[in-house]
Amino acid sequence: MTSLLQILLLILDIAQWIIIAHIIMSWLINFQVLNLRQPLVSQIWYGINRLLEPVYSRVRSVLPNLGGLDLAPLVVLLAIYALRIVLINNAAAFY
Repeated sequence: MTSLLQILLLILDIAQWIIIAHIIMSWLINFQVLNLRQPLVSQIWYGINRLLEPVYSRVRSVLPNLGGLDLAPLVVLLAIYALRIVLINNAAAFY
């Protein structure tokens, strides 16, 4: 059962890094450091968007409209951290 806990924590780590990469990439695109006309950049950007948009849309439906400020990635990261804490604190149930 320990391996199940480790697999769940690995999945949470991967999700966390994908969200962080999405945040950094969105900043770089908005500040025109990266250009979406480059094929590799656009493929990575649209791929990450297709992965995260179902999660973000559910969170955005709950959050109030803040204009141009999108807090969905922050809320999802906080949820991942909270889930990670719950899993680690209840690790004894996996033994």
